[in-house]
Amino acid sequence: MNSWKKERSILAKSAACLVFVIGLTALVSNPTLTDGHKPSERVTWTQNEAPQLPNREDLAGETVPMDAFGVRDQLDRELIVNTYHHSSTMLYFKRAARWFPIIEPILRENGLPEDMKYLAIIESGLAQVVSPAGATGFWQFMKGTAPQYGLKVTKEIDERYHVAKATQAACTYLLESREEFGSWALAAASYNMGKAGVRKAMEKQGVGTYWELHLNSETARYVYRLLAIKAIFEAPESFGFSIDEDALYRPHETRTVWVTSSIEDAAAFALQEGANLKSLKILNPWLRSDRLTIAPGDSVAIDLPIE
Repeated sequence: MNSWKKERSILAKSAACLVFVIGLTALVSNPTLTDGHKPSERVTWTQNEAPQLPNREDLAGETVPMDAFGVRDQLDRELIVNTYHHSSTMLYFKRAARWFPIIEPILRENGLPEDMKYLAIIESGLAQVVSPAGATGFWQFMKGTAPQYGLKVTKEIDERYHVAKATQAACTYLLESREEFGSWALAAASYNMGKAGVRKAMEKQGVGTYWELHLNSETARYVYRLLAIKAIFEAPESFGFSIDEDALYRPHETRTVWVTSSIEDAAAFALQEGANLKSLKILNPWLRSDRLTIAPGDSVAIDLPIE
């Protein structure tokens, strides 16, 4: 009896395996899959073409030496990464439609080339993020560095989250770097690794351009990533991106309220002004507390949604 039971068990397992294999074969060979698409249609969805490298490229009006050692390979890598990292790059397009109209005029007013706006993308993705090291906001200023560039950081206010003020601070930094190094590429690199780091690397290696420097992996990719984002933004459809105007994030429509007395309860203040705490915090992310102390004679501009 025991021998017969074992034999039946083996036969049953074999039959189950055979049914599974037949079913799997049928599913693979079936011309119509569960979502109604043929296998050939799925192939077209996953076909990826290598991004085309430009023969000539420039950064802020400065020629990129495409034929210099390693330049084409490094730019090619960043074009591939940012072309096929679809979700992130798609969000860059959407967010840029909201924030570039604020960033671009500040760059122009300070005499910076428009290409520098892409630094905000590679720094933060145009999001109010905080790095593991504590760098904060669109332009990723450290808490200790921020006051040197006019940004207030207290328990109640952190202007690293203030897009316009942080952009002004970034302009000041980049102009200082451009003055020292004589190159926008080196100025951009210094934004990542610091002016002292760039200065030391140039002196040690005896070279005068970013394209010749041997740098840590992050800074070595940094300017090439800026170039890649620029190329994709200037010709999105060439890199497979097609975004309807309606899909972009529109700039917030706001009104400015000048507050001259301290706010004890941010939620109550927002309601009093015909808004709510959510919209107050989204439009003024630099408000880091539910209260705001304003000294006598001072005033603070707060953005609120148009009623």
